Amino acid sequence: MDKDSSTSRALQVPSNRISRFGRLGGMTANIAGNMAVNGLAQLGQGQRPSMRNLLLTPRNIGRVAEQLAQMRGAAMKIGQLVSMDTGEVLPPELAQIMARLRDDAHFMPPNQLKQVLSAGWGDAWLGSFRNFNVRPIAAASIGQVHRATLKDGRDLAIKVQYPGVAKSIDSDVANVGALMRLSGLLPKGFELAPYLDEARKQLHEETDYALEAQQMQRFAQLLEGREDFIVPEFYLDFSTPDILAMSFVEGAPIESLMDQPQATRDHVAQTLIKLTLEELFDFGFMQTDPNFANYRYNYQSQKIVLLDFGATRQIDPVIADQYMRLLQAGLAGDTARLTDLGVEIGFFTADTDPAHRTQILEMMQLVFLAIKNHRPYDFVTNDLSAQMQQRGMALAESGFVPPPLPLDILLLQRKFGGIFLLAKRLGAQVDLMACLDAHLTR
Repeated sequence: MDKDSSTSRALQVPSNRISRFGRLGGMTANIAGNMAVNGLAQLGQGQRPSMRNLLLTPRNIGRVAEQLAQMRGAAMKIGQLVSMDTGEVLPPELAQIMARLRDDAHFMPPNQLKQVLSAGWGDAWLGSFRNFNVRPIAAASIGQVHRATLKDGRDLAIKVQYPGVAKSIDSDVANVGALMRLSGLLPKGFELAPYLDEARKQLHEETDYALEAQQMQRFAQLLEGREDFIVPEFYLDFSTPDILAMSFVEGAPIESLMDQPQATRDHVAQTLIKLTLEELFDFGFMQTDPNFANYRYNYQSQKIVLLDFGATRQIDPVIADQYMRLLQAGLAGDTARLTDLGVEIGFFTADTDPAHRTQILEMMQLVFLAIKNHRPYDFVTNDLSAQMQQRGMALAESGFVPPPLPLDILLLQRKFGGIFLLAKRLGAQVDLMACLDAHLTR
C-alpha cells in the first residue's frame, strides 16, 4: 500500500457507477478541449500540431493522474498495472501519466469512513475501541489502513475498502481502456483487451478481503519459524467482506535502510530475492505486488514485515518449470533452447519478425551474463537496467508488438522487476548465482 504522502488529502470516493463514468467522460472532454486550444495556437504560429505532443502537456498529464487518483478503485489500479507490466514496450509518456498514481493515493473523509465502518460493524462500533485514528496510516487504490486499539488491548491495523470499488471494477476497466485507446499512445497493433481482461480478474480477487485473509494466513504458515520475516496476525472478529482486521506490526519504510551499513542492505535484498525464488519454485504461491510499501523493516527485531496479500496467487507448476528451464538454458548460454522457451512462455511467437526475436534474445542473454559475470552483482554500479530500458525502447520503436501474455507471466515479470528495483534502491550487492544455485542444483 502507498504510504500517506504530503500530496494526499481527504476526498470523497465516488461510489456510484454513473458518477464514476461521468468523471472519466468529463476528464476526456476537458483534455480534448485543451488539445483543441493548443492545436489552434500552434496552427496560428505556422506549426503542424502533433496529437501526441498536444495530449502530453504537463497540464493534461496532471489532470489524468489527479482524476484517477481521486476515483481510486480500478480506475487508479488499471493505470498502475499497465504502466508496470508493459512499461518496456509502451511509450514512456504513458508510464509518466500513470507513475504518479503510485504516490498520490487520497483517502476517505471521516464521514464517509464512518458510514463504511457502521455498515460493517454496526452503529455502536466505536464502543469496542480504546482509540481509533481516523487519519489513515496508508492509502492506495482499493482501500486505506487505520491504526486502532481495542479495549481488550489488541493493537490493530484495519484495512477498509472504498465504497463501491468492487461493484465498479468492470465499468472502470472498460472506461479507462477506452480512454487509453483514444489517447493514441498505444503502439499500432497492440492488443490492449487481454491486459484489461486479466486486470479485471485480478482486481475482483483483490477486493475479496476474505480471500486476502486466507492468503495472509497461508503465508504466515509457510514462513512460520523463519528468522527474517513477520506476517501480521489475522483477526476474524473484526473482519467483514469490506474490512480486514490484523495485528499492527511496527515497521519503518524499507527504503529507510538506505542509510544502514552495506552488510544490512545486502542481507535484506538477498533475503527478499531468496523469498521470491522460494515463492516460485518451492511454495508455488506468490505475493505478486512488489510495491515498496508492502515491505517494511522492524529495526528492533531486524526482521522484514510483509504486508498486503491481496495480489497473492497460486503459480501454475507448468510455469514454474518453464522458468526453471529458462534459467538453465540462459545460464548455459544455450540460444536454441532459449528461443524455444521464448515461444513456449510467450515472449514472442513463431511468426515474430526474426530481427525482433534476435533483439529479445539478446536482452535475455544480457541478464544471464550479468548474473554469471558479477559475483556479487552490484545493483548500483551495474548498468543492466539502463541497457534493458534502451533496448526495450528500441524494440518498441522498431515496430515490435508483444503478444498477449498470461497473467501469471505478467505478474512474475512484474515481481522480478520490482524486487530488482528495490535492491537497486537499497544499493545492495548480492551473489545472484548463489541464490539461483540453491534451486538449480536440486
